[in-house]
Amino acid sequence: MIRTIAVVLLPLVWLVGCSPAGDPESVPQDDGASSEAASDAAPADAAASADADEGWVTLFDGSNLDRFNLVGDATWELVNDYVEGSGDTGYLVTDVDYDNFEVQLEFFVNVEANSGVFIRCQDPGQIAADNCYEVNIFDTRSDQTYRTGGIVNFAAPATIINTGGRWNAYEIVADGSRLQVTLNGSQTVDIEDETYTSGPFALQYGSGTVMFRNVRVREL
Repeated sequence: MIRTIAVVLLPLVWLVGCSPAGDPESVPQDDGASSEAASDAAPADAAASADADEGWVTLFDGSNLDRFNLVGDATWELVNDYVEGSGDTGYLVTDVDYDNFEVQLEFFVNVEANSGVFIRCQDPGQIAADNCYEVNIFDTRSDQTYRTGGIVNFAAPATIINTGGRWNAYEIVADGSRLQVTLNGSQTVDIEDETYTSGPFALQYGSGTVMFRNVRVREL
């Protein structure tokens, strides 16, 4: 595994700018699409206790990337409660494998961004759509068949949802051969497939503005 490639971890700071690409003040914080993890009004310690009781494990809460290995050439920067990718293509890859699980996370992208969530990856050092299930984040993909909400090479999204310029919530379930994807509360994929059965999952920076926050997983 590659743990330290082109990595920059900075203290929590406010970035100054005038566009969603770098200015947290211009990034919507409460837009109705946020996941339960982000919208819960309970105190942090109570919420964490409730999550643990339900089997949820928080992998990223904005404070560090200790639960991930860094693969590829992207630079990852911690800003406030999210992590932002830049540079060349790279991945945040979980440091453990998952068989049957549910993952919830939020992402912010600009309209042209290319990103994705890769699950059950077969080689944690070489993440690709031909050795993982890639739950896509790519509104402007040239082949719209497997755009945002779909699983590349396996399932087109049942609903077209544009995600650029706002925070969005993904819920991905892999339970045996059944794969389900829900984007902003709408189910976009529900298929049966047995190609990949186990492996880590990965968050991708491909191009454009890509941010992730509130990443948690629950084994089934």
